[in-house]
Amino acid sequence: MQDRVIYEAASEEDTAGLGAALASLLPDGTVVALCGTLGAGKTRLVQAVAEACGIDRRVVTSPTFVLVQEYHGRRAIFHFDAYRLRSDEEFLELGPEEYFQAAGLVLVEWADRVRGLLPNERIEIRIDVTGDTSRRFEVVAEGERYRGVVSRLADRLQK
Repeated sequence: MQDRVIYEAASEEDTAGLGAALASLLPDGTVVALCGTLGAGKTRLVQAVAEACGIDRRVVTSPTFVLVQEYHGRRAIFHFDAYRLRSDEEFLELGPEEYFQAAGLVLVEWADRVRGLLPNERIEIRIDVTGDTSRRFEVVAEGERYRGVVSRLADRLQK
């Protein structure tokens, strides 16, 4: 079983395809740690996942100033942004443990800033800008729980 997959997205449509695949494969309770530079496409990927869950992507914005947003469609999306946090305590004040136990998906932008507070079992997605609209996504299963998911994702993305 694979613990990582690299996906080269040449366009926003490819990013949307990755988001749809993630939405269909990730079980409720999955925490997705999103890492990448400013403008890498973290929020765009969250929009793609949300859209695949029946949520209008236009309502999904980076929660930089509110720190957490909840979206409800066919399944719930809990969207955190750790960019402005100054300490671990600020993140803990948001009550992430409750969200980690909730039915739905938890997506954390700037997750590298709070990595030590995230569950050991999670999906980590590292995003690199490779062009104006192209991105390189490295999807990693952190822990055993998600290795099967990453293997199925690799199969789905190769088709």
